[in-house]
Amino acid sequence: MNFHGTEVRTKALSLLRAGAKNAEVSRTLNVPAGTIGYWLHRDRSKRGECPGAHDPSCPRCDGRELDEAAYSYLLGLYLGDGHIIQYSAHRVPSLMITCAESWPGLMDECESAMRAVFPDNSVCRVRRTGCRNVKVYSKHLWCLFPQHGPGRKDTRAIILEPWQRQIVNAHPWNFIRGLIHSDGCRVTNWTVRTVGGERKRYEYPRYFFTNKSDDIRRLCTDALDRVGVEWKQTTRYGVPWNISIARRASVALMDARVGPKY
Repeated sequence: MNFHGTEVRTKALSLLRAGAKNAEVSRTLNVPAGTIGYWLHRDRSKRGECPGAHDPSCPRCDGRELDEAAYSYLLGLYLGDGHIIQYSAHRVPSLMITCAESWPGLMDECESAMRAVFPDNSVCRVRRTGCRNVKVYSKHLWCLFPQHGPGRKDTRAIILEPWQRQIVNAHPWNFIRGLIHSDGCRVTNWTVRTVGGERKRYEYPRYFFTNKSDDIRRLCTDALDRVGVEWKQTTRYGVPWNISIARRASVALMDARVGPKY
């Protein structure tokens, strides 16, 4: 790797400010064109001339108004299928929610929520095998999602900040919907009963929320309790795993406010 001193960089910037093209400066100084472009970008950014250099305001840092209903839904998605990544110290971090191709409506809702929470930031979809990553870029992701940390969510504590809990308590159905849309499902169970000597098959709908994190499951059940939905926790090989909602009245509530993925 070649390292270029301050003198070379200063000369390059002088030429660029005088109107020289990146390729021309690259050939003149024998410096890669990518390096020249990076120097120009940094120089313009420091002088406030770089397009997009303005950092959008943050509800936590600057007091910008926050769409709390959209945030509650996006928080539920993040706790299920979301994560924050930053490839290097020079890159803007991104929040990524992974959505299966079979649920285009979910992708639309996810993108809509991101744009509502981050109205001045870049949102995009990245195609992957069988799914798409819906992404938003912002320097303030750590402010709005303080649950981010090293390792999987089930290996560390996931605790809402007081301001987050206030939002979730005010918009519990949005939060529940985000959780179900990420790590939940609506299925049709069946059983066979003998009635009057005749075996009959019965089918009934049921909701599941599946997450390995005890804290995230508890956040889900706290929200369900708040809206009056009855639930049970089931295990897999003796380990807590699922939150099951099967009571007819509770399923009807979930159908009216959440519904299946689409």
